[in-house]
Parts: sequence; C-alpha cells; structure tokens
Amino acid sequence: MGIFSYMFENTDQIMRLLLEHIQLTAIAVGLAIIVGLPLGILISYVKPLNKPIMGATNLIQAVPSMALLGFAIPLLGIGTLPSVIVVFLYSLLPIVKNTYIGISQISSGTIEAARGIGLTRQQILWKVQLPLTLPMLMAGVRISAVTAVGLMTIAAFIGAGGLGFLVFSGISSVNNGMILAGAIPACILALAIDWILSQVESLVTPVSLQPELLKTRATLTARRRRQKWSVGIVVVLLAVMFGNNVYSSFVKDPNTIRIGSKQFTEQLVLGNMLSEMIEKNTDIKVESHLGAGGTQVLFSAMEKGDLDAYIDYTGTAYVDILKHEPVSDANQVYNTTKQELADKYNIALLAAAPFSNTYTLAVDPKIATEYNLHTMSELSQVASSLNAGTTLEFLNRQDGLLGVQKEYGFTFKDAKGIDGATRYVALSSGDVQVVDAFSTDGLLKKYNLTVLEDDKGFFPPYYGVPLVREDTLEAHPELQGVIDRMMATLDTDTMRELNYQVDVEHKSPKEVAHNFLVAKGLVK
Repeated sequence: MGIFSYMFENTDQIMRLLLEHIQLTAIAVGLAIIVGLPLGILISYVKPLNKPIMGATNLIQAVPSMALLGFAIPLLGIGTLPSVIVVFLYSLLPIVKNTYIGISQISSGTIEAARGIGLTRQQILWKVQLPLTLPMLMAGVRISAVTAVGLMTIAAFIGAGGLGFLVFSGISSVNNGMILAGAIPACILALAIDWILSQVESLVTPVSLQPELLKTRATLTARRRRQKWSVGIVVVLLAVMFGNNVYSSFVKDPNTIRIGSKQFTEQLVLGNMLSEMIEKNTDIKVESHLGAGGTQVLFSAMEKGDLDAYIDYTGTAYVDILKHEPVSDANQVYNTTKQELADKYNIALLAAAPFSNTYTLAVDPKIATEYNLHTMSELSQVASSLNAGTTLEFLNRQDGLLGVQKEYGFTFKDAKGIDGATRYVALSSGDVQVVDAFSTDGLLKKYNLTVLEDDKGFFPPYYGVPLVREDTLEAHPELQGVIDRMMATLDTDTMRELNYQVDVEHKSPKEVAHNFLVAKGLVK
C-alpha cells in the first residue's frame, strides 16, 4: 500500500493522532516556558546558581530519551504524564540558556541609563531586560518546540498516542506507508509550529529590535492585527485541548476502563480486538493504550491502576513477572500463575485462548541447508559462527536468549537487539543468520523460514491469556463473559493468519481485529 493511499484510507486515525501530538507537545513546551523563563532570570541575578542549574539542564540533554523515559515509568506510570515530563525536561535547556544569555548580553550602559531615570530593579527587568531579551528567548522557545515535536514520538512507546504510534507500528510491521503517514505530518507540524512562533516573536518583540522596520504606522497596525488573530486562534485551540487533557488525566470516569498492549503485531491486533469487543458488547467505555511497552511496563501499570486489563502469555507471566524457572507443563504454568497473581497482586487471570504463541528460533532455508539445521541442539554446534538478531525483550529474558543459550550450551558469534519485523529484514539481507520468532508470526510464512525444533523442551507454553485487575472485575462483572467468548475463538492458525494480514498485506491492526470479530459474529 502506497503512502497516499494509506493516508487517504486512514485519515481519521492520522488526524486523531496529530491532535494528540499537538496536545502533548503544547503542554510539554508550555511547562518548559513556565519553568525555564524564571530559571533563566534567576541565574542571571544569582550568579552562584548559574553552574548548578545550567549543569543540570545540560545533564538532562545528555541522557538518552528512552533511558529517561525508562526512569520515569516506575514513578509516573504510563501514558500522558511521563511522556510530557520527559519532553518538558528536554525542552528546558534552550529556554533557560537563551534567557540567561539574552539578559547577560544587555550592556551595562543600558542598565545604568535605566537606573538613572529612576527605574527600580523590578521595573528594569520588566521594562528593559525582558523586552530586549525577547528575540533571544523566542529563538530558544522555537528550538524547544520544533525539537519537542520530534521527541514526542516516544510517547507512543508507553501508550500516550501521538504520531509516533504510526512510526513505530510501521517499523514493527515493515510498512513504509505507515511510517511516512506518521513522519510527514510530524514534519509539517514542526514547520507550522515554527511559523506560528515566528508570528508570536514578531508580535512581542519591540519594533525597534525587529530586523526590518516597517515604513508606515498603518502597515504596522495591519500586520499586528493579523498576528494577533493568528496567535489568538492558536491560543484558544490549545486552551481547549489542554483543558480536555487535564480533565481526562485527573478525573477518571468510573465507567471507563483502560486497555493496554505490547508493541508487536499480534499484541496490537489483540488489543484492538479486546477494546472493540468490550465497547460493542457492554456499556463500558474503553481508553486504549496500545503499544504501551513491554511486559514490565504493562504489568507495572496494572499494579498502579494505570491499566485495567491487557492480554499477555502464560509463560511470560510465569517466568518474567513471577520469576519462576521455565517449565513445560502447561497446567502447572497456568494454575501457578493464576494463583500467585491473585494472591500477590490482586490481578485475575482469565481463561486462556487455544493458541500458544511460543518462542522459537528460525533461520533462512539456505542456512538450514548449509549447516543441516533442524533442531536447536544442531544449532548449538554451529552457533559460534552465526549472528543472531532478536527482540530486545527476548535478548534479556531468562525464558529468552539467556536461558536457551544456557540450556543448549552455546553462544552466538554476536547477538543484536532488533525489535519488530526489522529483524526479519536483517535476516533476509544476511546481516544476521538466526532470529527469534513466535509460532504465530505471519512473517514466518512470508520469508519461508525454517523453524528449529526446541528438542529439549526449554520454552514454556505461551498461551494467550487476559490479565484483569480484580477491582475492575468487581465493578464490571460482565467483562469476564465477554472476554472469554472472544478468547475462545483464537487458535494458533487464526492468530498466524491475522498477523499475516497486518505484516504482509499491510492492513491496520484495528481493521484486522474488526473484520475478525464481525466474521465470528462477536460484534456487528
């Protein structure tokens, strides 16, 4: 599907994500101005604070954005708040620094002249220093705002929405149309914000400091009137969006539940399916946080009450959440997980689906033929000469690469963390020779890969299973029956086909989920 056809068919989604992106960016940059301007003024007057404050803002810039987001999640949960806080912190430096430089560069003669006509220190700040600093300050604001547009794409990693959802979903499914559908509006938005702020800059900067002095008062008046209208409209729109965000952040509708999902194709399909199933079969409203992060991010959000439900896998919960050693007994895994989640976390484990999305390792057929590979034991004999590309989560989990290497006694020549469908591209290009895969991956079929048998039975069963907060079930007991009906229809072949439609046919996860529910008579 081409970029233009994709954008045309998904206009509503793109516009919704664009508005979310504007809202998130405006809040973050607005907070940065509110905090950064006083800090810049403060260090201009209190010199001993200059180095610690500037050092702190510089240090924040040096921390990778994803790392800072990772630090924020345990404290702030997922969704809007941590995304806004992270981008706010990154937006501080240009504003603080430019305010400080602008005030510091005002000549001592100008300040002395102001004192000479009897202005107080406060009057000098408001009537002399800030007006003269405005061009430098606005340059900092423009830098912060344009940078924030790009940086805010990280919001999609933790379910806050925005255009990053399209970018990362496109990367995950190797869908260039989806990537560009997120990237192009983000670029246009950055240019639009820069233009709007240039109008604000011209409006608030004294005429004598503007690069081109206007020739007549009439021209000045007309230009200022246009600028005021432009800025006024933008301010009203931002106020409406900001007010809505504040309300939704602090006032949770008791009839609304929050559904999450991880970031790969199957999870996006399941998340959309679960959201629509609940909305169409109950009176409950659903707030979706799809693609919100990995297992630990989602489960942490469940613990804190930021999420009410999401679909995980029995083996993942057993090993990665409850920290048990992997076992192959499906009943033991399910029963132990169900009991311990209820006892320790007040989280209910509902009935598992018939499909098991177990981990596996896969290789290109040419590699399989060259090394005569059919099982992981055979792989262990040649692994030291092969490069592996796996998801970051698999790379660092005991029921992933760490455990399978220990069980089979091998180490790859190199192991790279490559999330999403990009690892399949790396395999087909020869950059890696082995990838981790799920038994329901649609891309296994597309790339005609050889799946290696787990002949020692290392990987635990990974049956799809809903996790729901017990207090949510108590408030909405009808949820269990609705969710159970949906999960019962999902076998391994079905999930592989649904994933194939997204990864290969480039349909949206929402469309695939909806079509399946309609076909099964679960929604109308």
